Amino acid sequence: MIFYKGCPLKCEWCCNPESQSFGFSIMYDRRKCKSFGDCLDIKPNVSTFEFYRNVCPTRAIQVSGEEKSTAELMAEIEKDIPFYQHSGGGVTLSGGEPLAQGENLTELLTVLKSRKLDIAIETSLHVDWFMVERCLGLAGTFLVDVKHTDPEKFKRFTGGNLSLVNSNLVKLAGLKENIIARIPVIPGFNHTTAEMIKIIDFIASLDHIREIHFLPYHSLGTEKYTMLGMEYVFGKKKPVDEAEIVNYTEYARNKGFTVRTGG
Repeated sequence: MIFYKGCPLKCEWCCNPESQSFGFSIMYDRRKCKSFGDCLDIKPNVSTFEFYRNVCPTRAIQVSGEEKSTAELMAEIEKDIPFYQHSGGGVTLSGGEPLAQGENLTELLTVLKSRKLDIAIETSLHVDWFMVERCLGLAGTFLVDVKHTDPEKFKRFTGGNLSLVNSNLVKLAGLKENIIARIPVIPGFNHTTAEMIKIIDFIASLDHIREIHFLPYHSLGTEKYTMLGMEYVFGKKKPVDEAEIVNYTEYARNKGFTVRTGG
């Protein structure tokens, strides 16, 4: 799996806050700090991020993000190809938002397809259509988050434009692309029977989507917010147990969907 940095949304429950920024991020784990002071001796003519990447012997300071060429990414992927061949798996591009990346994305997709590797893209579809369109015929599967049907609630909790997402999803489904809908189940956002029924019914109204994955909320990203010096407004929310979503999964199955829970 390849995780890209940078996302146009700022979902309040995001478990990968280090992936929101398109640039490098510095993460500080106070628990590991031994106060050696090496991090105070910044060297001239060295970028701040490159300095911090290797300066801390206890790894209390870490830099999230690194630049990789397509060749460098492929060198890492090559190591896993025997596993893909044995398991029937492939490469998943995640983030952040992979579709918000530049030309290097389509370059990588083209190389992966030439190697006959299965490719999946995890996406919110909160990008201009041309950024989706350029991937058609290259990606085998689009794993699309379908978070809500209420534009105002979507805007309040993610900072995004729901009509942009829905427009892209309708177009993508109409092109008979292989789409798996993924519904994050988030307390205080969409974790009610009424809201979930509307989301499932919306997905059912689209062509050629036959599978839904429910992703129950968890709080595993809490420490990352602390390390980034960010507030995590969902940090005190209780994780959603799979037993709490049984009625959602049953409703989806009754609508004819193949259903999975978890990542």
